[in-house]
Formats: sequence, C-alpha cells, structure tokens
Amino acid sequence: MDIPFEEGELSPNSADMRPEPPNSLDLDGSHPRRIKLTAPNINLSLDQSEGSVLSDDNLDSPDEIDINVDDLDTPDEADSFEYTVHEDPTSLQDSGQEAESIPEYTAEEEREDNRLWRTVVIGEQEQRIDMKVIEPYKRVISHGGYYGDGLNAIIVFAACFLPDSSRADYHYVMENLFLYVISTLELMVAEDYMIVYLNGATPRRKMPGLGWMKKCYQMIDRRLRKNLKSFIIVHPSWFIRTILAVTRPFISSKFSSKIQYVSTLSELSELIPMECVHIPESIINIDMKLKEKL
Repeated sequence: MDIPFEEGELSPNSADMRPEPPNSLDLDGSHPRRIKLTAPNINLSLDQSEGSVLSDDNLDSPDEIDINVDDLDTPDEADSFEYTVHEDPTSLQDSGQEAESIPEYTAEEEREDNRLWRTVVIGEQEQRIDMKVIEPYKRVISHGGYYGDGLNAIIVFAACFLPDSSRADYHYVMENLFLYVISTLELMVAEDYMIVYLNGATPRRKMPGLGWMKKCYQMIDRRLRKNLKSFIIVHPSWFIRTILAVTRPFISSKFSSKIQYVSTLSELSELIPMECVHIPESIINIDMKLKEKL
C-alpha cells in the first residue's frame, strides 16, 4: 500500500523519530477518508532486550487499537484474480494416445478367460480348475468306448502324459489335474465302467506319488467306486506293484479284487474291444520291445 506524505510529515528517510500511530479513528462516518498507517520503528535484534521483537512488550497484543473493518478497502469480485490454465496441446495429445493405446476387453476375450477356468462340484464342494496349466496334460484321461451290453464305459488313463515332477509348480499342476480327472470321470461314466491304466513308457519322475493316488481313491464318488468293475494295469512295473501293495491297507478288499495286470497289448485286446481305445505311440513301441524279449 502506498501511503502519501503531506507537508509537515516526516519522510521515510528522515533520521528523526516518526510520530506515534493514532490509537483512535473517526468513527462518526461524517467524513470518510483513507486510513493512514505509519509503520512503527522496529528493532530487528533477536535478543530479548528492550525494543527487541522478542521482548515481552512487543509480544503482547495491544488491545487499544480500534480499526473500522468497514472502511478498509477489500477487493471486490471484479478485482479478483482469474487464473487461466494454459495446457500444452502436445501433452494432451500424448495422454490421448496413451488412453487410446489401452486395449479394449472384448466379449471374445472374456469368453476366452472363462474357458481358462472350470468350476466343478466334487464331494458336494465347489472347486475351480486352472485349465490353462493342465492343458498339456489333458490327454492323460480319455474315453475308450464301451464294452458288453449297455453304456459300460472304458476309461483310459495314460500315465505317460503326466507332468514331470521336476516342475517348480508340480504340486499345483497335480492338484488341478486331479480335479480334472475326477470331474471328467463323473461326466464319462453313466453306468458300469472299467479303467485301463497304461503304465508303459512312463519314467519314474512322472509316476504319481502315493499321496496323490490315495487322494484320488478317497475323492471318488461312492457311485463311481461301486460301478467300477475292473481296474486293468497294462505293462506293470515293480514300482507300480509296490505302490499298490503299500496302499492296500487304505483301500477296500473289493477294490483290490478288481485289479488286473496285463503284460502286453495283445492280452488287453482279449479282455476289451480296442477299436476306440487310443494307445500312445510311445506305449506301442514299448510293447513291441517287450514282445521281442519274450
């Protein structure tokens, strides 16, 4: 605020003491005029000596100053500042390009994501299967047609398609594969059925563990246990025979009586029709080598 100096008043450059500021104002309102305030003499020393800004006298708030707030000049709406934001058009263009670069989630992609997970009910509990992680191993179970009269299904389980135990996520894959096998078995079986377990061409590192096989047996629905008429193991190894011997205490005697060992594919063809049974190429090669040794 510029404060005009009239004649007789001391200039700011004067060495003399400035006059004391007025301690009262003309409040009758008859002669409105601008308020003239003269800055007091301030000692900027930081000690608490007399006259310092930190002295007790200066720290007290004076109560005798009376100011008419209505007479003070305040900016009206016309004097208010208007802040105009100047945006860089290039930055807007860049942000627009970034927004446009985000791919849109289409309905086809949503359906594809839904196909990556399958929800099944096993043992009256809802389970979710990670279909993407088990995609390379879905061939482990297949439908081999029917035998006898009616819808007596032949379920083929090819152990050579199991995942390698050296995988870092082996247990996660086997957990989801287990759910897939059980849920698929329930869909394939309508009446009585048999399981053909192709054990040939399966290295030790791909053989399922004892815990996994025990869990499979325990999670099979009672209907599936009852309707299972035969469990045929083709090309049994000493390892699979040992596994079955160890698990015998955990399985019923009825299930043990359903287990059959078959050494060659020729023997298997004498038990079941082979027209719809898919035999992997690796197992056919193993079978030919075994026949040469006989």
